[in-house]
Amino acid sequence: MPDSLAIARRIGPELVLLRRRLHRFPEVGLELPATQAAVLEALDGMDLEVTTGQRLSSVVAVLRGKGHVVGPRPVVLLRGDMDALPVTEELEIDYASERPGAMHACGHDLHVAALVGAARILDELRDELVGDVVLMFQPAEEGPGGAELMIREGLLEAAGSRVDAAYAVHVYSADHPRGVWFGRPGTLMAAADEVRVTIRGLGGHGSAPHRTRDPVPVACEVVLALQTAVTRRFDIFDPVVLTVGRIAAGTKDNIIPDDAVIEATLRTFSRESRTLAHQVVRQVSDGVSSAHGLAADISIGHGYPITVNDIAEFSFARNVVTDLFGEDSWTDMPFPEAGSEDMAFVLEQVPGAYLNVSACALDDHRLAEDNHSPRAAFDDSVVPEVAAALAEMAVRRARQLARQ
Repeated sequence: MPDSLAIARRIGPELVLLRRRLHRFPEVGLELPATQAAVLEALDGMDLEVTTGQRLSSVVAVLRGKGHVVGPRPVVLLRGDMDALPVTEELEIDYASERPGAMHACGHDLHVAALVGAARILDELRDELVGDVVLMFQPAEEGPGGAELMIREGLLEAAGSRVDAAYAVHVYSADHPRGVWFGRPGTLMAAADEVRVTIRGLGGHGSAPHRTRDPVPVACEVVLALQTAVTRRFDIFDPVVLTVGRIAAGTKDNIIPDDAVIEATLRTFSRESRTLAHQVVRQVSDGVSSAHGLAADISIGHGYPITVNDIAEFSFARNVVTDLFGEDSWTDMPFPEAGSEDMAFVLEQVPGAYLNVSACALDDHRLAEDNHSPRAAFDDSVVPEVAAALAEMAVRRARQLARQ
């Protein structure tokens, strides 16, 4: 048994206690003072160079190995996101959220505990660590995006030289049996952009639409035209998902409003399709509106970019997992997911890999509810396994980089 796994199993009960403490007191967004304090307390006593964020409640800890290195010291980054969701928990567990309207419904409490565990494992394995490890405890993965802010505040240079490789693991409450790891090389998750189209018309009495420029039917036509454009302007093997989640107009049945608003999420899986999709949204919205004598104000917010696993780094990380837990522990993802992830900002600048593992609490994963559900349940027995995997990735990859 590798030392990392043996240590993880020894400290596992303490990591589970930390996870449950975090679960009871979830925090949402960029400001997570209680979570930050819990992380700092958990890291206390280890020889780490710790800094906290200026514009967010992040924690960055640099752990320096004692192994001999000739030349530049390798730097590996390990990431754990810390924020919860604005969800009211409906699970009947003795460590349920004590903050109404907030819940760790995406398993980030497990991520934090696992990254603390990785730090403790690496602290014990310093003599064989031939490089430095940056431990990234990140707020606001669920929005507005803490990773980008942490990069701006110097995350990738925290060790004194730039990060060489980066790894992250995400837990799932459903989809696969507990303990099964999964992922894919290349594109893993979509870019997510926010679309807002305001159709500008001229309001008036509902009995006399000819005296107005009614934005409501035009907005409906824009929605349908956008759906048609998605099926006709894009390669089916490089898909685009455009979902209109909100249409708002008017105040009463017999009043034609001045404006109608369309809000949508736009998901793309390549830079080329992302660029084209922005163009198509503008062309369709402008064209349909102008054909009816109306105008369209269009804004497209650039959200999280495409999450891309470096092929070599993904292969390396997958091999670490199968070495630790066996080939049966892994399954390949045939297709990317349309969800998005702000670890993508790190992976845009640093080669790395983002893996998933099932922490399904039910014996039959087909009956389990997905992440973000108020009933999403995670089995914290996977926490020490994730801790071991992250630590082992850091040790092995630093060793490889030192030999190059």
